[in-house]
Amino acid sequence: MLIVTTNDVPGYRVVKTLGLVRGITVRSRNVISDAIGGLQSMLGGRVGAYVKLAEASRAEAYDELVQHAQAMGANAVIAMRYEANEIMEGVTEVLAYGTAAVVEPE
Repeated sequence: MLIVTTNDVPGYRVVKTLGLVRGITVRSRNVISDAIGGLQSMLGGRVGAYVKLAEASRAEAYDELVQHAQAMGANAVIAMRYEANEIMEGVTEVLAYGTAAVVEPE
């Protein structure tokens, strides 16, 4: 699966666009990551506990996006983006979305 954040795919032509695809996950922090994150934030610098949570959330949303695109018969996703919203205190939704397409080399 070819995934790009650009609106075109250099070296390929879009044969067909199949529509919007998305992957979504909702994650919450836990007591342990909050304790570690709070301690790390007091010391300054990178807050590794939250970086790990953010990376896991994005990876899960990305995997769902790929599955959705494959189910539609796509071999590419164009203009892929991430969005994140806090649903409630400590609970975040991460959305990966883009346009499913069939591309072929030029």
